[in-house]
Amino acid sequence: MLILQDISYIHPNNELLFEHINFTVNKNNKIALIGSNGSGKSTILKIIANQIEPTSGRVILDANPYYIPQLFGQFNNKTIAQALHVEDKIHALHEILNGNVTEENFELLQEDWTIEDRCEEALKQWHLSNLDLNQKMGTLSGGQKTKVFLAGILIHQPELILMDEPSNHLDTASRQQLYNLIQNTNSTILVVSHDRALLNLLNSIAELRMDDIQIYGGNYTFYKEQKQIEKNALEHNIQNKEKALRKAKEKERETLERKQKADIRAKKNLDNAGLPKILANTRKNKAENTSAKLKDTHIEKIGGISQKLQELRSALPAVDKIKFGLDSSNLHPGKIIFSLQNINFRYSTENLWKTDLNFKITSGERIAFKGQNGSGKTTLIQLIIGQLQPTKGNIHRKKSSIIYIDQDYSLIDNTLSVYEQAQRFNSSALLEHDIKIRLNRFLFGPEDWDKVCINLSGGEKMRLMLCCLTMANHAPDIIILDEPTNNLDILNIDILTSAIKEYNGTLLIISHDEVFLQEIGITRVINLNKRKI
Repeated sequence: MLILQDISYIHPNNELLFEHINFTVNKNNKIALIGSNGSGKSTILKIIANQIEPTSGRVILDANPYYIPQLFGQFNNKTIAQALHVEDKIHALHEILNGNVTEENFELLQEDWTIEDRCEEALKQWHLSNLDLNQKMGTLSGGQKTKVFLAGILIHQPELILMDEPSNHLDTASRQQLYNLIQNTNSTILVVSHDRALLNLLNSIAELRMDDIQIYGGNYTFYKEQKQIEKNALEHNIQNKEKALRKAKEKERETLERKQKADIRAKKNLDNAGLPKILANTRKNKAENTSAKLKDTHIEKIGGISQKLQELRSALPAVDKIKFGLDSSNLHPGKIIFSLQNINFRYSTENLWKTDLNFKITSGERIAFKGQNGSGKTTLIQLIIGQLQPTKGNIHRKKSSIIYIDQDYSLIDNTLSVYEQAQRFNSSALLEHDIKIRLNRFLFGPEDWDKVCINLSGGEKMRLMLCCLTMANHAPDIIILDEPTNNLDILNIDILTSAIKEYNGTLLIISHDEVFLQEIGITRVINLNKRKI
């Protein structure tokens, strides 16, 4: 079905992304391609979809792939028909039906007389019946854009489907529809995703590295189990090397001490023997050379063990290298910090919620706000923290420190360097050396300190934001997260999960990632779909 032979890709700036990649996908396989941000997963899909050319190597396909790209607004100027690659066929169909029976129109249509009906049916299945094929993609929400491309599967009925983060921007109901499609289709699927519920539906996990793809023959749960086994073995090797290093240093110390004592005895014997000066100096030089050689031997051995130990430690998952150190909140658990009474909000002429909202939030709670796209989750958060004012009702707020981390990490100033951004949060007057130590803990080495924040990936911005939180004297009383796992790779989701699990304050979160919500210990759910709290 699909074979990658010795594929390499070099960016236009001559930076190597990956090289000598060999990979085979057999018919009816459903495979996830995973890897860290920047490893080249999306590039692999684009190469297979013939969107870009590899620097070297070749792609062998026996079916035309249908490609669902990760969406960043690049289709905003296209119509829905253009994005779905059906514009020419539908235009030709209308021309023929209107009497313009030409060879060119028949060639464009390719006898696909049901194309328009299939488009209507596909959009209907994804609850997009209100959309017109001539409508611009830029008028749609992120979830609607994704569903347009998912509708294309029914339209084109491809044998090979390529998906790049297909569950991004989808609400819970649409995600479930996507999961059902993946489970029930007979098509071959290669998907790039950080959605662990989706990854558990697939029969193989392919981990992309710079020079190979490692295949794990099972779903994501199986992959995690295998990675844990690998990690346990790595930690065991590290412990053995640490033990060997301690023994080598102890051996060096003991050997040098014995040699020093022997040299002292030999010197006394020489002095007592009354040997000629030239002979005494010869013996002294010989003893010193022996000591130097012995010391060099131990240094070489210790250096070899230390280098191997450093290599093993560098292979540890990044989440095990990070030290979070988030302090506790100043608020005592159980205190009422927000009280909403008969709240509603109006963007135009209608209230956002059919039923007014009445509820309280107490310190220490971990609350998830759920609801379909457009149900007002982000608006509710903005009302709670005072960024918006309700058109009806009252909100009482207890004085508290709040950090609101939105999907775009707006708290990070894209014009600042990584170091300057950390310094901006340095309310505890840490010295420059201490700030750089904190940055190192969050995987920002010296090569990153002067990097401008606008050039950071989503995962890097998230790590920098967590690092900034550790700069203050106290952790914020409340952390609010809006779709925090969107655009994060699995590694950075693990890092975020570990940090949030360590945090002891109040947590308010909007997320459709059920696995993430379960792992961070949500204690209460406010579902806006039900309109009743």
